[in-house]
Amino acid sequence: MKALDNALLAAHAADDSETLIKLYAQAADTAETADSAAFYLTHAYIFALESGHADAPALHQRLIDAGREQPLSAPKPPRR
Repeated sequence: MKALDNALLAAHAADDSETLIKLYAQAADTAETADSAAFYLTHAYIFALESGHADAPALHQRLIDAGREQPLSAPKPPRR
């Protein structure tokens, strides 16, 4: 995990969203506890949302499957 931590720090320093998404998802896959996995997965999802990354829906679904997020509801029509 030390190598992954160092890679995450380097990606943060480089402001490399693409790499951060991949590394946080990888950290979630290898986390020792469900809470740790959710922590890393949430970070991957946030970076994906901020950058408009194509993996955002899949990351969101992983959070839903883990019981850490809820599906998005349909938008409400405008009031008139």
